Amino acid sequence: MKDFDQLCKEFEKMDEITYSVILLEKAKTVLPALSALTNDGIDGVTLFATFILGAIVADNNLSKAEYAITLPLFKVFFGENINYESCGQNVKKMRSENKELTKLTDAMVDMIGELSEDLKADIILICLMICAIDGKVSAKEKRWIKKLIK
Repeated sequence: MKDFDQLCKEFEKMDEITYSVILLEKAKTVLPALSALTNDGIDGVTLFATFILGAIVADNNLSKAEYAITLPLFKVFFGENINYESCGQNVKKMRSENKELTKLTDAMVDMIGELSEDLKADIILICLMICAIDGKVSAKEKRWIKKLIK
């Protein structure tokens, strides 16, 4: 991976269409790879969503850009009637339940350590892109991403 701070800056400047194209391409490889790795009833989409949600709650904020780019995933998990306000409330609730977020992050770090380097790099890239979609990768988000990199 390129220098972390440089990657953050590149993604902070990226437009939403480019984000969408890259995320779609990465999802095409990440989802099948995660599905192939699971054997305990958790499907690849659920694992992928866990990483996406972790990236979103890393800074305790759901920007409209994060919401827009992840809306299709939210609809799969939460139904068609999902809206920005309810998603924002759930993100804040998840973040306020710090023990749950810590458990989620720890589980994600453990899982990512078991993956191939290419798959790990793609997942980290996706998480970083989600964090940067609002034009800024916050210090909290950087710390969260760095935990996944270790």
